[in-house]
Amino acid sequence: METLDKTDLLILRTLQQNARLTTKEVAAAVNLSTTPVFERMKRLERQGYIKKYIAVLDAEKLNQGFVVFCNVKLRRMNTAIAYDFVDRIKEVPQVTECYNISGNFDYLLKIHATNMHDYQEFLLNTLGAIESVGSIESTFVMEEIKHEYGLYI
Repeated sequence: METLDKTDLLILRTLQQNARLTTKEVAAAVNLSTTPVFERMKRLERQGYIKKYIAVLDAEKLNQGFVVFCNVKLRRMNTAIAYDFVDRIKEVPQVTECYNISGNFDYLLKIHATNMHDYQEFLLNTLGAIESVGSIESTFVMEEIKHEYGLYI
């Protein structure tokens, strides 16, 4: 891992707050001229510190505010089964996050749906269609208290 200096970290913090800033605006925020900031940003992208720039959408306004965390346990586990499950989940647009976890379950999914009926259809027709799924436990989000998109750096 390459070492990042204070300016690199400040650039990353600035972009986490607002990725739409121009290079000139980022340069002003970090007290450098535009050219070195542009070069640093390109290096940070090239080295993978910056994965991509996105717009954060309002799930409620887009009728996708019904959020469910779904624990999934596979019937049995081996490399082929795990890769098959992961490949299939990557193709499901309602699943916005997927983690391989330890404990009683194998995977934790974050799912956005329009309502309970929509989630039930998802369970029956999408997760239920994956033969390796053994058991599912759903936790429904009643209120989002904190959701940070950036990292503490």
